[in-house]
Amino acid sequence: MDSNTSEPIASPHHVAATPVANHAPPTPRTTADADGDDALVLPDRPLILIESEETGVQFAFSDLWSYRELLYFLTWRDIKVRYKQTALGAAWAILQPLATMLLFTLVFNRLAGLDTGRIPYPIFAYSGLLIWTFFSNAVTNSTNSLINNTNLITKVYFPRAFIPSAAIAAGLVDLAIAGLILVVMVVYYGFTPTWGLALVPFFLLLSVLLALAVGLLISALTVKYRDLRHALPFLIQFWMFASPVIYPAARVPGRWQFLIALNPLTGIIEGFRVALFGGTFDPLATLLAVVVTLAALAGSYYVFRRIEETFADII
Repeated sequence: MDSNTSEPIASPHHVAATPVANHAPPTPRTTADADGDDALVLPDRPLILIESEETGVQFAFSDLWSYRELLYFLTWRDIKVRYKQTALGAAWAILQPLATMLLFTLVFNRLAGLDTGRIPYPIFAYSGLLIWTFFSNAVTNSTNSLINNTNLITKVYFPRAFIPSAAIAAGLVDLAIAGLILVVMVVYYGFTPTWGLALVPFFLLLSVLLALAVGLLISALTVKYRDLRHALPFLIQFWMFASPVIYPAARVPGRWQFLIALNPLTGIIEGFRVALFGGTFDPLATLLAVVVTLAALAGSYYVFRRIEETFADII
C-alpha cells in the first residue's frame, strides 16, 4: 500500500485500526542516521494493519467502539421509520400486548380456569407478554434488517452488526411505552414494591442480550438462506408456547422442568415476575438463563463475523 494514499482500502475483517479520512496526504521528512545517510521518517499517523484470512475470524471490537455513534443514528432512523405515516403511532406498542392479554385472560383464565396463584391472571399474562412482545418483534425486525439495507452494505464499510443491533435497540422504545401500562396495573392490583424491584433492569438486559444473540445469528443466516424468513413466524410461535408467557413454569410436569429451564426465556420471564411481584427466585433457571444467553451471544457474534465478509457478494 502506498504510504501517501489518504484513503486506504480496508477489508471489514482485517482492519486493526481506524482509517484516516479527510486529511491531507502525509508528508514524509528525512533525517540523518548514525552513518550520516538520510532516513525516511513518516509523520505520526494511525496505521492500517491488513491481516491474512489465515489468522481466523477478527472480532474487531475496536471498530465497534470507533463507530459507536453510528449505532445511535441507525437506531434513531429505525424509530422514525417505524412510526412514519401511522395513524396511531406509538400507541401500537401498547395495543399489541394489551389486546393479547385480554384474549389470553378470556381463553386461559375464564374458560380454561388456569390458576396463577396470588398474582391475578391479567397482570401475570401482561408481564410475560411485555418481555415476549419485545423479544419476538426484535428478532423479527433484525432478521430482515441486513436485506433491507443492501445499498448501505455494498457501498461503505462499517460494523455490519450495528444494523440488526439498531433494529433491536429501536424496540426498547416500544418496551418502555408498553411498560407504562404495567406500572398502572401494578398500582391497580395493589402490589407493594420489594427489594427485588432493583433486579428488573437485570432481567430486561438479559432479554435484550438474548434478542441480540438470536437476531445476529438469524440475520446473518438469512442473507445466505432466505427460507429462514418464511420459517421464522412458526419458530417464534412455537417458542412462545415453550416459554412461561401465559402459564406459570411451576405448572409444567416435573420431568419437563429441567428441559423448560434450558429455555433462557424461562429464567428471564419468571425472574422478571418475581422481581415485580415478590416471591422466590429459581436459582437454576436464572443461572441457566445467564449462561445460555451469554454463550449464545458469543457464538452468534462469531458466526456473524465469519459470514460478514460475504454479505456484499451475495446479499
